Amino acid sequence: MTTMLKEYEYVREHVRMVPNFPKEGIMFLDITTAVKDSKAMQLMIDYLYEQFKGEKVDYVAGVESRGFIFGAALAYKLGCGFVPIRKPNKLPAETIKEDYTLEYGTNTIEMHVDAVGAGDRVVIIDDLLATGGTAVAACKLMKRVGAEIVASAFIIELNPLKGREKIKAQGVKVVTMLDYDLD
Repeated sequence: MTTMLKEYEYVREHVRMVPNFPKEGIMFLDITTAVKDSKAMQLMIDYLYEQFKGEKVDYVAGVESRGFIFGAALAYKLGCGFVPIRKPNKLPAETIKEDYTLEYGTNTIEMHVDAVGAGDRVVIIDDLLATGGTAVAACKLMKRVGAEIVASAFIIELNPLKGREKIKAQGVKVVTMLDYDLD
């Protein structure tokens, strides 16, 4: 096994599986056990940095809430700004919003209308890619203000839920560190 694969497996070993959360029948992959481990946290941020260090990135947009953890650290390493994409009524200035469907309901995300501008190059980041609803909504927000999306990045991807295809249908590159085929 290569060094990189061993590192990925180290991170995988620190992701906790929680059955029946947030509702019956959902197997929740909890990243908080990985971010509390200093080595796993460094490996995750370093992985993301390696994916984008050669790209021109103006902003990293983190999706609430775990996307903030990875997004802020990645923005720091890339030397660019950080933009929060939040749940409704959390941002103080004028916002734009996008509704979306996820595997166990519906929701809305918002960002400040002036968070990024036309032509700004943005990486959208969240901890986990499931059905792709949140990420597609974030892509739509960025496109509405004229931003260029470099990629949508995640630590974990749940392959059976096919979120990757929905993001790629938006013309956006998808980057993931770990994938899972949960049965």
